[in-house]
Parts: sequence; C-alpha cells; structure tokens
Amino acid sequence: MSLVSPVLLLSLAVPALALGGYLWLQRRPPRYAVIFPNLTVLQSVARHERAWRRHLVAALLVAAIALLCVGVARPQMALEVPDERATVVLALDVSGSMRAADVKPTRLDAARTAIEGFLERLPKEVRVGLILFSAEPYVAAPPTHGRSLVLEGLKYALPQFGTAIGDSVARAAELAEAAVRDGSQPVENGGKATLAAELTGPLEPLSTVVFLSDGFQTRGVLTPEEGAQQAHDLGIQVHTIALGTDEGVIEVERYGQRRVIPVPPDRPSLAAIAEITGGKAYEVRDAERLVEVYESLGSSVGRVKEDREVTAAFVGGGAIILAVAGLLAGLWAPRLP
Repeated sequence: MSLVSPVLLLSLAVPALALGGYLWLQRRPPRYAVIFPNLTVLQSVARHERAWRRHLVAALLVAAIALLCVGVARPQMALEVPDERATVVLALDVSGSMRAADVKPTRLDAARTAIEGFLERLPKEVRVGLILFSAEPYVAAPPTHGRSLVLEGLKYALPQFGTAIGDSVARAAELAEAAVRDGSQPVENGGKATLAAELTGPLEPLSTVVFLSDGFQTRGVLTPEEGAQQAHDLGIQVHTIALGTDEGVIEVERYGQRRVIPVPPDRPSLAAIAEITGGKAYEVRDAERLVEVYESLGSSVGRVKEDREVTAAFVGGGAIILAVAGLLAGLWAPRLP
C-alpha cells in the first residue's frame, strides 16, 4: 500500500494521544473517598459495571479515529482491474473425438456450456474472440467487446475431422497479437483507456489464448511445440485445457463396419504448450471441473495491476466503527431512570 499524502499520517498522533490519556485515567487513583455507613445497602443498589465494556468502547473509538486519519493520507493499493486493451482468444477443438461421452453429455457440449459461463464472468471491458479448429483453424468470431458474436460462433462448433493443434495455437496467437497492436486505437465501446493503459503503452502483452483440445495432433503443418514457440515469439501466453479421460471412445462406421476408437487427450503436448508460452496447463476429466477452470480463468485473464485510491474504504470503515462505538456506549452507559 502507498499513500498520496504520507505527511498527513502525522495525524495518527491524535488517536495515539487519546489512547495514552485513556490509559493514564484508568491508572490514576481516585481523588475522593465516599463514606457510607451501610455497605450492605450500598452493595444492593450499586450498579455492577463490566470493565471490558468500557474498554471495548474506548478501543473502538481509537480504532475509528485511526482509520479516519489514514484515510486523510489518501491510501492506494495495487488492484487487478480489467483493461480495455485486453483480449482473450478462445480456441476450441471441434474434431470428431469431441463427440466422446466420457465428459457428460459430450465433450463438445460440456465445452460449449463452460465457455458460455466464461463469457458471463469475463469483465465487459475485455475483448474476446473465438477460433474453432479441426483439420485447420478458422476464426468464428473476431475479438470484440460484444458477447453475442462469440455465442453465435459457438453454434457452428460441430464435430469435424482431424486435429491441427500446432497450426491452431499459432493462428490463435496471431489473432491475439493483432489485438495487442490494435490496443493503441480507441476501444470499440467508446470507453476511456485506463490509467494503466496510459502508463504502460500499447506494447504490453495483454492478450491471452485459452486453448482446449481433447486429442492428439493428426493434421497440420506445425507441431504443437512449433506452434507454441511462435506464440512465445509473439509474446502471447497460452493456457491449455486437456479435456477427457483415457477411457474416452467414439464410434466410427466405415465400409459398413462399426469401429470403436479410443480418444485419450494428449496431455503432455498441451502441458508443453503452456510451459513454452508461460501459461497454465489444466487436465479436466469431467464437466464440473471444466466449468471451474473456465470460471477461474474468467476471473483472472484480461487484468492488469493498477494503483487505486482506497480512501473511501478507510473512511467508511472508520465511520461504521464509530457508529458501533456510539451504539454500544448508549446501551451500556448508566442512565437516569
């Protein structure tokens, strides 16, 4: 935490002096003695006051004044806030293996549901794009602040043939990098750039790829590692999700015969992509965990650390504590009948 006006912290001398004065008054011996002949009657009518109540009210008053004094110094904290330049590119595998039902109802249906939840959780300031890939990648929705275009693109997520992991990682990174370069332009919704954007400039890597696949590469020019290296060279971080279990299978009918084909995910390749690009690798074996992963990513990607003034929090906290102290004092202080 930092302070805009640190010299005003000298005002903390006020609650410190108040605390010192209170402690001195508590230790000071009584100045007058009262003579009362009948101690039994005196004990029966005297009010038994709990000392801790008096001390609690005093402590609350001192704490409230201290918080208000810190608020006067205008404290700032580094908070993660959405950035209008930030972009998330979602890359979704739509190969035939996504028809496997080991993740209920199917891998593809579970992925659609999780992505829809991700879009709801992602801050509105962050642009999002969608790439669908099987034998080759194609852009289903360019990066945009509008979520409807991405949801419309998800409708075209239908199982196809082949899996080009390397090419798709590279294409998603290119799309994300282009969004970084475009970040120097005015944002689509006419919003004002954040202070972080003004200070860091347009070259800060604020684009991220969330890459979901459930199988091994069968098509494409680039290997997964080569695609990851291209993403790394562009400064794009790729988070990978390996979806499915080792028991996942699909049924394929060829030449009049029905075959059962195992479709386990290629976890090592996806983990390598994340490692090369500095992202995180997730292994997901059920729909509930998939939703959790996308929710976690939706709460973390597209954010930058920015110093924000939190004076209101200190002043509000001090006011609340002061009100509580006054209420307790009114309840516990002696009153005339």
